[in-house]
Amino acid sequence: MRSRLSGFRPHVLSRAAIALSLSLPISVQPTSRVAAQSIVYDPWNYSQTLLSAARALDQINNQIRSLENQAQMLINQARNLERLPTSVAGQLTSTIARLNGLIAQAKGLSFDVQKAQADFERLYPRQYTAAASSDRLVQDATARWDNSHEGLKQALTTQATIASTIDEDRQTLGTLMANSSAAIGSVQAQQSTNELLGLQLKQALQAQTLSLAQARADTLRAAEQQASVAAAQERFVRFIGDGHAYTSGK
Repeated sequence: MRSRLSGFRPHVLSRAAIALSLSLPISVQPTSRVAAQSIVYDPWNYSQTLLSAARALDQINNQIRSLENQAQMLINQARNLERLPTSVAGQLTSTIARLNGLIAQAKGLSFDVQKAQADFERLYPRQYTAAASSDRLVQDATARWDNSHEGLKQALTTQATIASTIDEDRQTLGTLMANSSAAIGSVQAQQSTNELLGLQLKQALQAQTLSLAQARADTLRAAEQQASVAAAQERFVRFIGDGHAYTSGK
């Protein structure tokens, strides 16, 4: 080997080394190009990445819309459960209680069924017998007159009480109609409807109470007239006697 190299000249060796050194970068250059090509921009991968991101964003938007719908549903449920700010139920109940008080304060013939029957049989007999004393006839007549008087008084008081509530009913109806128009949610609408029905029921009870009081007064007056006729017949019989004419005893 040395014998072969000894035949070359120094300048020839230096040129060979330079050539070898220049050839090394050229041989490495293809490897660097391959590495550069592996990180080059890929349109297809980029589009897939954008599509995945768009789908994820769309899912997030759907979830947000779902949460918004649920929140709105809760708000609507809260509004549906909201009650009216004002109520006339107490006023209606108070008027009905007043009417019941008028019935309970009735004097004379009782509204109790058994007691009314017993008092009627005693004070309003079909006819009086000879065993009835004159004092009883007077007492019964006075009691019957008192009953008729109290019946008429109660009917008049009931009429005045109901008449005084007419303006109240007008104002109440206006309030209920305004509440019904401004009702929000099912509970407020149902409450407005129930209170309107309550007003109708109250007015029906007023008419029934007035009819009851008036009918009671008319009945007591008719019964008084009938019993007065029976008492008059008994007094007439007692005045006439057995029907034989008076004689001087001759």
